[in-house]
Amino acid sequence: MNIRNAFLLAAAVLAGCATSTGDRSTDRPSEKAARAERRAESRAEASSASSVDAYKRDLALRISDVNSGKVYPGRPQALLRSVVVLRYAVDAHGNLVRSEIMRSNHDRETESIALASLRNAAPFPRPASHLVRHGKLEISETWLFNNDGRFQLRTIAQPQMDQ
Repeated sequence: MNIRNAFLLAAAVLAGCATSTGDRSTDRPSEKAARAERRAESRAEASSASSVDAYKRDLALRISDVNSGKVYPGRPQALLRSVVVLRYAVDAHGNLVRSEIMRSNHDRETESIALASLRNAAPFPRPASHLVRHGKLEISETWLFNNDGRFQLRTIAQPQMDQ
């Protein structure tokens, strides 16, 4: 709880330092403080998910939430721009310890977005201890990209549109 209060205080101080010049780029410090606070909260929390599938769903929701500006609402289009499958490992503390591209159509931009969105959402809530094997939990997730470069994660995506 003390860590949370420290982050809230830091966020308030940073927000008070922002200037109002009309340029939205000056708001970055308060956004970073808020993101840091969310990360600290998630690190402190243990996931209530009791299965790998439930934990994977929690992570998909977190990745989508943290990267909400890059996630498209609604159903994926009929013909996707790209499908990127990542395999990654989370340690017992919720830290991202490894990520790799398992499948892709070699669209470098979407591969980069998928990897960056995963890193941006880390650290994750701690997985339940019974899900961790050899100090980590291996997960794979599929990023579905529309033509505009925004994505959804297959774990929580709606069914794809018909042609």
